[in-house]
Amino acid sequence: MIRLAQETAADWWEVEGLYDLCFAPGRTALSSYRLREGVAPVAPLSLIVRDRDGILAAAIRYWPVRVGGVPALLLGPIAVHPTRQGEGLGAALIRASLERARDLGHARVMLVGDAPYYERFGFARLNGVIMPPPTNPERVLGIDLVPGAWAGVTGEVTRADA
Repeated sequence: MIRLAQETAADWWEVEGLYDLCFAPGRTALSSYRLREGVAPVAPLSLIVRDRDGILAAAIRYWPVRVGGVPALLLGPIAVHPTRQGEGLGAALIRASLERARDLGHARVMLVGDAPYYERFGFARLNGVIMPPPTNPERVLGIDLVPGAWAGVTGEVTRADA
């Protein structure tokens, strides 16, 4: 049995440890982290999964950003503990958090990731959306939470107000 819950302040360092375990050293040097500096994650969308013993199995966070001045959410990072991969926990977190974001009135979500993985959730390449370098434009993906939300939205991705 797993338990999905909103991340709390008490979970922060354990979640950071999971991200350190799952991602390469220097992950915080990536361009997406520059957009997060000094900005709090979107608390209702920062979710964790714990198993029946209370062990952290997976986590996801979202951050407010602006694309050409238009508000958007930046999904990531998402991580699943290596011993729990292949169980569908990442997919469950993505689906639950996107539904929650839609229910909270958010219109659009973006991420930097592998299209073949994220297409199954409805993400597609965002043409004209420019992440800080060095980001491969082929990996900049987005999903409309409101029909047509990405239509005409282009420009640089910038930090939301701290």
